[in-house]
Amino acid sequence: MGKLDGKVCIVTGAAGGIGCAAARLFVKEGARVLLVDREAGRLAPLVSELGDDACSFAADVSLVEDSQRYVAAAVTRFGRLDVLFANAGVEGQLGSVVELAPEAFDQVLAVNVRGVFLGMKYAIPQIAKQGGGSIVITSSIAGLIGSPGLSAYVTSKHALLGLMRSAAIEVATQRIRVNTINPGPIDNRMMRGIEGQLSPGHELDVKRGFEGQVPLARYGTNEEIARLALFLASDDASYCTGGVFVADGGFTAH
Repeated sequence: MGKLDGKVCIVTGAAGGIGCAAARLFVKEGARVLLVDREAGRLAPLVSELGDDACSFAADVSLVEDSQRYVAAAVTRFGRLDVLFANAGVEGQLGSVVELAPEAFDQVLAVNVRGVFLGMKYAIPQIAKQGGGSIVITSSIAGLIGSPGLSAYVTSKHALLGLMRSAAIEVATQRIRVNTINPGPIDNRMMRGIEGQLSPGHELDVKRGFEGQVPLARYGTNEEIARLALFLASDDASYCTGGVFVADGGFTAH
């Protein structure tokens, strides 16, 4: 038996490294999955790989109408909704508080915070109809510590902890669990973007610098974070709600 047998899951940011790994693992564990990303074309190879247990939906998670539509699409296609993996996020433009354009700050919060809020807003009533389920939110160790030059990203990831904790209390009586995953540096496109912005042309040096701050001396993998998402999505985590689950190789243990 799979850990998600019979469950229907939504994965936002499904074309990214963590989202893609989670979608594969969820299907392997018995789930049917709606894959959400801004461009459906980026999801086509993954949908083809996963077969009838997966379908894609193009959406901007920061928009009310798109969020309503992708939740409705999951229910229409698969008949129910049990899990929302609110994983979509952007690193945005890096820069100090003084340097950063207000529009760049707003864009990061629109995707990373408003997008999660909207997903939860429309998913919760559907999950409640099944008698409960799980909401897993991708935050970051940037939701636990500060970092110069990353003010918009850090702000957005801190905000997700407050959103998660409030929602966890609100929906506990409906047997819906809400938790955050807080990854450290993960070997994927987002980290490539951060490395490139921090020191253009010296990305490898930036990577080595980050690795030097990790007691395990390496970046994590998308698959390692997907396994944590699977745990929280599944009944194995039946007593876990309102929690902050860190997977950072010891980065924040200093």
